[in-house]
Amino acid sequence: MVLFVLSEFVFLPYLGCDTPIATCTVGNPLSITHKYYHSGDLIIAGIISQIYMTFEQMDFSGHPSEKLIDEIIYFRASWTYLASMDLLSTQGRFIPNFKCDAQDNAIAVITGPNSHICHFMAHILNIYKMPQLVYGSAPMTIGNPEAVFFNRMFPNEDHQTWGILQLLLYFKWTWIGLAYISNDSGEKFIQSVLPMFSQRGICLDFVEQLPKESFSSNYAEILNGFSHINSIVLRSSASIVILHGDVQLSVILRISPMLAEYEDIKMNSKGKVWIMAAQMEFTSVPSLRMLGLEAFHGALSFAVPSKKVLGFLEYLQMKKPTLEKEDGFTMLFWEKAFECSFPMNDATDEEMCTGEEKLETLPTSVFEMSMTGHSYSVYNAVYAVAHALQAMHSSKFGHRAMAYDGRWILLNQQLWQIHHYLRSASFNNSAGEQVTFDQTGQVVAGFDIVNWVTFPNQSFLRVKVGKVDPLAPKDNGFTISADDIVWPSMFNQAQPLSVCNDNCHPGNSKIKLEGKPFCCYRCLPCPEGKISNQSDMDECFQCPEDQYPNDQHDSCIPKHISYLSYEEPLGLCFAISAYSLSVITFLVLRVFIKYWHTPIVKANNRDLTFALLISLLLSFLCALLFIGKPNKVTCLLRQITFGLIFSAAVSCILAKTTIVILAFMATRPQSSIRRWVGNKLAITIVLSCSLIQASLCGVWLATSPPFPDLDMHTMTEEIVLVCNEGSVTMFYCVLGFMGFQAIICFMVAFLARRLPDTFNEAKFITFSMLVFCSVWLTFIPTYLSTKGKYMVAVEIFSILTSGAGLLICIFSPKCYIILLRPDLNKREQLIKRPN
Repeated sequence: MVLFVLSEFVFLPYLGCDTPIATCTVGNPLSITHKYYHSGDLIIAGIISQIYMTFEQMDFSGHPSEKLIDEIIYFRASWTYLASMDLLSTQGRFIPNFKCDAQDNAIAVITGPNSHICHFMAHILNIYKMPQLVYGSAPMTIGNPEAVFFNRMFPNEDHQTWGILQLLLYFKWTWIGLAYISNDSGEKFIQSVLPMFSQRGICLDFVEQLPKESFSSNYAEILNGFSHINSIVLRSSASIVILHGDVQLSVILRISPMLAEYEDIKMNSKGKVWIMAAQMEFTSVPSLRMLGLEAFHGALSFAVPSKKVLGFLEYLQMKKPTLEKEDGFTMLFWEKAFECSFPMNDATDEEMCTGEEKLETLPTSVFEMSMTGHSYSVYNAVYAVAHALQAMHSSKFGHRAMAYDGRWILLNQQLWQIHHYLRSASFNNSAGEQVTFDQTGQVVAGFDIVNWVTFPNQSFLRVKVGKVDPLAPKDNGFTISADDIVWPSMFNQAQPLSVCNDNCHPGNSKIKLEGKPFCCYRCLPCPEGKISNQSDMDECFQCPEDQYPNDQHDSCIPKHISYLSYEEPLGLCFAISAYSLSVITFLVLRVFIKYWHTPIVKANNRDLTFALLISLLLSFLCALLFIGKPNKVTCLLRQITFGLIFSAAVSCILAKTTIVILAFMATRPQSSIRRWVGNKLAITIVLSCSLIQASLCGVWLATSPPFPDLDMHTMTEEIVLVCNEGSVTMFYCVLGFMGFQAIICFMVAFLARRLPDTFNEAKFITFSMLVFCSVWLTFIPTYLSTKGKYMVAVEIFSILTSGAGLLICIFSPKCYIILLRPDLNKREQLIKRPN
């Protein structure tokens, strides 16, 4: 899998020197043995290789047996220290701090991918100022003087954290779980993501710390810890789980279905999508060879970008263990990968290895023929050291060297000065990619986003579906191709949702739940008059004034213009009624004019009668001003005309009633009231009342006249074209004065009700004024409780009804006598006194 870690040393022949680079690696997905055989970096092989066997060696209590624990507890941090010290000693002779030969001096160490292993090695290597190129999570060295000894072949983890955030935001995943290994990298990741996620509306169902190895690791406890966290993850309602750890975590993820089955854990019905950090390079162990890869299917992982290296595939195809006489590592790997043994081994129960087996025939889970991100980092690390050596050798301030047998032998052993040249290294590798480092010694690169697609034959594909590019503009720094992603089978290729509860659909707003994370809420329908047109809105909002909410409260509908028009049935009915009453009034006026010389017309003051009929005729016609689209003229004339005409009509009735009373009082001997009886009094009453009403209307027009207006609030679904009264006070003053006239008229007529019937129309006036006052007293509460165009309809109805009441109650008896009983229309009948 990894080109430059198949042997203990990697030489740089093109420089003409034999200076080696020690490569200590953990996490290459070939097998356990090939990862640890020559490097001495014996980290977690025990627990990883034996987890699968644990299920076959459980005691009755369900815990690993003591024998098994004894077998798997063989990792100690001291082994890492031993390997580091052995690197600095004479080959084949372990004498700490003594180096007796000059042929195999290591000038740099490529280490990784686990940060705490790098940390253990750094305790020894930093003493000797040994350059360390880390291709995984590096120890935290911020503010540490020893940071100069580290060059990070792993991209800046802040870019990965930002990329994870953008991935969650892109798919609107706001309810997630997080599991991490508590090392330097994991702690930094947690400290970064918790406030970042909270600020962007993402909350966590759980944050679990995964067990890690230590000087005194109890692997039974570690296994139980993984099992416990696995149950938390699978029972969680979050569909998205972020995993941040080292290479061993991929093994734990692979056996998670088996752990769940053993402990009878039922996965939440939503399923899980794993988001794996780039540190989690895929790792396989022989014990898990036949275990499926279902846990990885549909997962998303961040990966160190890798280019296709020319000649790498051919190199793997030509690889034969029999050609590597001094490399026992390759032979051991061969036996584990192909499940065979070479003749020199004592194994007799396995098939014999021929050395002609082809690596390309192995499942991807055992051996990948392509170069992965970690392998590519090692590849670039070797070239970085080579270019640094070249730059140091070429410098005029470089170290002295002598040529010997065609090779360069460095005389100055203070090769720690290569740190300066490593930091400034910049080159194009054989894959055509430029490799550079920033001022802190970190390689300048981003991350690929990879989708895992697994197959039943233990193989898988890593499909690149996006990337994080720190050098691109911020808006283009994150790209993702959602259509290319294969989701876990449980989602039926539908994009997974991961929210604390179902989204609040448009038409609802979010209400936070007490004691729950901020992204857990319930949905509340929008109140009347408000909408929400997007999912998960915090608050509903009002529609614009010219629009109203639909029934679902998820969009606004334009209001339609409304006014009382002639085209609609109500307006047409009022118009016909107004014209009909006007015609009737005109006919009554015509009859009275025709029979103006008759006694009944003369007896009831024909001048006031004609004035009253004309006022009633105009009052019926003025009702037409209230029908149709309001404009400036009609708004000015509506209430003013109505007030003046009705005031004149009521003043005529008041004058008629007053004259009737005075006429009877004047018949008494020596009455001084006789001089008041006549047309002068009638004219005075009509003019004075009309002038008062005209004055009120003049003040109204001068101060705050009526004007056309749009009523957008009264009716929910309509914009009502109305005539704004301007001054509501003046409007009610006009109505109040007219009401005052009507009440006085009613009281006067009521006092005259006992006068002789044949001579007196006071009782008809009394009844007519009773109808008139009833109509307008009912008008006020009805008008105030009505909305929209129906307010106009109420006023028209009151005008027509009150006018019709006056016309019918006062003039119908007279018309009956004039037209049907002319025999009663004689002077003798009018002056006849009651018995």
